[in-house]
Amino acid sequence: MSVRDHCGIVGIFNHPEAARLTYFGLHALQHRGQESAGIVTATYDEARDRRVMPTHRDFGLVLDVFSDHDLFRSKLLGEAAIGHTRYSTSGATDNPANIQPFVVHYQEGNLALAHNGNLSNGRSIREDLVAKGTLFNSSSDSELILHLVAQSREQGAIPRIIDALHQCRGAFSLVMLTDDALIAVRDSNGFRPLALGRLEREDGGVAYCVASETCAFDIIGATYVRDVAPGEILVIDREGLDRVERAGDRTAEGFHGVCLPRDHGVNQCVFEYVYFSRPDSKIFGAMVDKVRRKIGKALAHDAPPPVPDEGEKRPIVIAVPDSSNTATLGYVTECRKLGHDVRYEIGLIRNHYVGRTFISPGQDAREMKVRTKFNPVEGLLKDRIVVMVDDSIVRGTTAKQLVKMVRAAGAKEVHFRSAAPPVISPCFYGMDFPTETELLANQYDRDVEKMGAWLGVNSLAYVSVDGMMAAVREASGSDGFCNACFTSNYPVPVERGVEKEENEW
Repeated sequence: MSVRDHCGIVGIFNHPEAARLTYFGLHALQHRGQESAGIVTATYDEARDRRVMPTHRDFGLVLDVFSDHDLFRSKLLGEAAIGHTRYSTSGATDNPANIQPFVVHYQEGNLALAHNGNLSNGRSIREDLVAKGTLFNSSSDSELILHLVAQSREQGAIPRIIDALHQCRGAFSLVMLTDDALIAVRDSNGFRPLALGRLEREDGGVAYCVASETCAFDIIGATYVRDVAPGEILVIDREGLDRVERAGDRTAEGFHGVCLPRDHGVNQCVFEYVYFSRPDSKIFGAMVDKVRRKIGKALAHDAPPPVPDEGEKRPIVIAVPDSSNTATLGYVTECRKLGHDVRYEIGLIRNHYVGRTFISPGQDAREMKVRTKFNPVEGLLKDRIVVMVDDSIVRGTTAKQLVKMVRAAGAKEVHFRSAAPPVISPCFYGMDFPTETELLANQYDRDVEKMGAWLGVNSLAYVSVDGMMAAVREASGSDGFCNACFTSNYPVPVERGVEKEENEW
């Protein structure tokens, strides 16, 4: 698996411990980005007699960035906060100016923003802003939204934000903080997930929260209310707290529930179910665990295990931990129903405590990276027919090293099964996929036998696009998913030729 997570966003409103709750929410979303983290709060500075937005951001994991707990007592004050944990899909990775949330002070006051996704028309927006003389602090497309807000001719913070977002296309789930409100936004296609939660305060009051995944609600004791609807601009302020659950009414007047135009229908990212989101989260209205199990069952139909020769031990099925664990359970369950005598085993152990730069001098970096992350259970694998199930195969470099390790542990045969179809196209909606020429499927003209030979396996097989999509629809109870990385069918026009990480514009 070579696709890296994008970003996790959290927002809290009307809670005296807003920053601390945001911190815990970001910790739950750490899997969505490990490069940097940040929190911004909205409060009133009596000494300066004005509204301010204290900020703390840095490179590193959430635990490291906020290791000084005094930050929550002396700096990150206020009853509203937003947070962001980042893996860059646009903007240089080593530029501190790209660390979110972004904060600006403009005509209407203070404004902070945290963004998950990619603007598909980001290049044209930037060119227009440059022509107007706009100066940029970062190379991230997220900053473009702030400039659009600041330059809007509308009056009032919320009308300016609405005006700016009507100019954006592509994937953007946002949490925005003004001096008086928390705003949650999901693009009209619904590419990236965003959920609304409710938290009972100890004093009897009610706080509201938004997050990329519901696992962020679980850690702070919040209750899932609903998803932010595709195209919805949800404004949560003190006046509207008792109306927030009705804010999704698309016919309501005012700013609560204002919707963005929808040109291309709903296109929720299917890869969120395949890989990105935690299995204990609910996204797009369905539990990730349930969907992955259904995909695993579809894989059993499309890519069954090998049939052993008479007298041989039955094959064992192992997952590549952790993202393929639940799909593997679904695969094994369905294989048995179909009459295949297989057994599920834990054949690879994952080390969760490896630092991102832990590479020993003198070793091949790629091989050593895999070895520090995974280790085979040699006694279990020796002389066995092994079926390895992974969530997907992108470049194939990790899969190749894992196969090599399993063979070195004594496996008699190694068969690889992918719970996602061959990846044939990059993503322009907020995922960091390689270029088309780097994708394994394209390097071998989508010839599965040649791909399997390069991986070093006895057989390679994938779930079909139809099988995967049928499983997703059945488990989620909904339709309208983007699968462009598997089909090249992009639902929203994209601006090609944009380098996602090193584009210093």
